[in-house]
Amino acid sequence: MGELPKKDWPHAPVHRIDEHGIYMVTAATLYKQALFRTPEALDLLQELLLELTKRSGWALEAWAVFANHYHFVARSEMHAVPLNQLIRELHSRSAIALNKLMATPGQRVWYNYWDTLLTYERSYLARLNYVHQNAVKHGLVAVANQYRWCSAAWFEQVASPAQVKTIYSFKTDRVNVIDDF
Repeated sequence: MGELPKKDWPHAPVHRIDEHGIYMVTAATLYKQALFRTPEALDLLQELLLELTKRSGWALEAWAVFANHYHFVARSEMHAVPLNQLIRELHSRSAIALNKLMATPGQRVWYNYWDTLLTYERSYLARLNYVHQNAVKHGLVAVANQYRWCSAAWFEQVASPAQVKTIYSFKTDRVNVIDDF
């Protein structure tokens, strides 16, 4: 007998954002070590993230990279590579490049990553704000657009003032993200 189709709850319709999917991803270094602690290392991680997501068919909508973790929100395009392949390549290439930069060949860099498929618009918008504001949350800057390894300044330049105001108005206190770094 064939598999039954999944049904949505009839009294609370699902608000699907996109048929291909929007994901929030968080990844952590091994033992939460601050391995990307220099500006050069942060540049390396951010540049690889931007390059690989674009090449793999993922449209970045928000990102923030730190010494021991990163977050991003990305939308898969029509022919995107699977998310796990993107993450595997990002982690492999960033580990090799970091170990070369820091003269630590063979050092294990990444511990794990967590992804969440965003299917509700309010959850999606709150997570965009969460990622943009993450450097402020961690006490690295007073205003998100001052942190050069996140998308806040870019977002404020490309989005309309109304879009920026809307995204930044979403509360993030109830966003459930692994972020005890």
